[in-house]
Amino acid sequence: MARKVADLITETLHRAGVRRIYGVVGDSLNGITESLRTRGDIDWVHVRHEEVAAFAAGAEAALTGELAVCAGSCGPGNTHLINGLFDCQRTRVPVLAIAAQIPSAELGRNYFQETKPDKLFRACSDYCELVTHPEQLPGVLETAIRSAIGRRSVSVVVIPGDVALKTYKATMSEPAGLRISAPVQVPDSATLHDLAHRLNNGHRVTLFCGRGCQGAHDQLMRLAEALQSPIVHALGGKEHVEWDNPFDVGMTGLIGFKSGYQAMMDCDTLLMLGTDFPYRQFFPEKAQVLQVDVRPENLGRRAPLSLGVVGDVGATIEALLPLLDLKLDPTHLNRSKENYRKAREGLDDLAQPTRGEPIHPQYLTKVLSDAASDDAVFTFDVGTVTVWAARYLAMNGRRRMLGSLAHGSMANALPQAIGAQAAFPGRQVISLSGDGGFSMLMGDFLTLAQQSLPVKVVVYNNGALGFVSLEMKGGGFLDFGTDLHNPDFAQMAASMGIHAARVDDPAKLEDAVHDFLFHPGPALLDVVTNRQELSMPPVVTTDEVAGFGLWGLRAVMNGRGDEIIDLLKGGNVIKALLR
Repeated sequence: MARKVADLITETLHRAGVRRIYGVVGDSLNGITESLRTRGDIDWVHVRHEEVAAFAAGAEAALTGELAVCAGSCGPGNTHLINGLFDCQRTRVPVLAIAAQIPSAELGRNYFQETKPDKLFRACSDYCELVTHPEQLPGVLETAIRSAIGRRSVSVVVIPGDVALKTYKATMSEPAGLRISAPVQVPDSATLHDLAHRLNNGHRVTLFCGRGCQGAHDQLMRLAEALQSPIVHALGGKEHVEWDNPFDVGMTGLIGFKSGYQAMMDCDTLLMLGTDFPYRQFFPEKAQVLQVDVRPENLGRRAPLSLGVVGDVGATIEALLPLLDLKLDPTHLNRSKENYRKAREGLDDLAQPTRGEPIHPQYLTKVLSDAASDDAVFTFDVGTVTVWAARYLAMNGRRRMLGSLAHGSMANALPQAIGAQAAFPGRQVISLSGDGGFSMLMGDFLTLAQQSLPVKVVVYNNGALGFVSLEMKGGGFLDFGTDLHNPDFAQMAASMGIHAARVDDPAKLEDAVHDFLFHPGPALLDVVTNRQELSMPPVVTTDEVAGFGLWGLRAVMNGRGDEIIDLLKGGNVIKALLR
């Protein structure tokens, strides 16, 4: 029996396991949304901005590993998706975007809201096709689904609204033909023996782990034991390798620890596992670098390699372990662990309550981590909030962390929390939102009430774009354009019917966090945090020291010496510059 093309789309998505679509309705989507309404087995999650829809779909895909879908109407409706889809593509999560188009007869005539989505979306997707005739649909849509799942990336199907309303008879694949499984890649024997030989000959081996280590915790522990290796992680690897890990020596990078940085600089052999860590200045120059990654394009992109290996991290380690000679000298490991103990001790000193001073964001994050449920999902905005999440959220193998780690977009935390909560309605989801990020897409705070999503939003309210301000100081510049004149976010939330509280006294923080987290519905906690808190990289260069000195001189000369006093009082600046 012939059905509308829109019905074929929704049926195919249902067979592929899709249970919700995030988006904003529009006339060019009417065929699809009407099909969803009559079916009743795929939810329409009504957000206020399409960028939020893409971020939310990405969060669902990241947590479930399954295909997630977002949609936008023609013109601005689908171009709003682009930023969120860039994040999905760079995070490598399976997302399908349905980009509606103007009437097909009007294409090329500069019609109202006409864009070229089939060209615009190519930069943020691995598959993007325009459907102009019903006969195209089964092949294009199914290919888009398989590409998104198999490549763990973004697919975009562009379809004019009139095409979606046409009738067409087609045979569709069964669910097993759509829900494909990615193959497990293991290196060939010669490559494994070469890798083992190089590791056996290394005297000081350090493991550097990223998000590609998901599901390989046990294998990593056995590998580190065999090699007596410290484990350093990129931020993307934190949730997968940091917990129950006696070989953990912290994170490296711009927001990492000195101990993680030192463990990489001191090694003679660095084994990169599932990481495409971008900051080349943090790689050792004299060590041999070995890299294992499922994506060949990631190999050697950051540092010259002695050996590149294409393979899944867990499967590769399993095949490698029988070929390794057990190392007996723990000197490199023990030195790295002692460095980490000192670094961790210094960081934990900052996560303490104070009296009569602004609340330290470190303390806020520690309190949240201690009070949250064992399987909580944390989302966090870019900027200084990322720093505090990286340093103070405790992982345990069940908790999850989501951020815009590769794309670095502002305003990701609340949208990702929406996707996480929609996919897991009974799970505690906490959005660690910067005041800049929260206010950028603040309209979708209304979505929590409208969709009855019990997301907990904590706003780190320091009245500034904090990380940008720090970058300016490090470069010797006076702050410019970083001030934020915020409302009382708690009053704003209360006006929407959402439970909210504002805290500016450290002594009241723990009780406020407890009440906030255990409220049964959506809630917001507006926390006034120290504006002048420093988040220093693991090693401060002479240029950065000079930059801070130049900033201090400029601040005094421009009548802003009070900022220096505030920084010295609240930010532990001397310790940060010297550690």
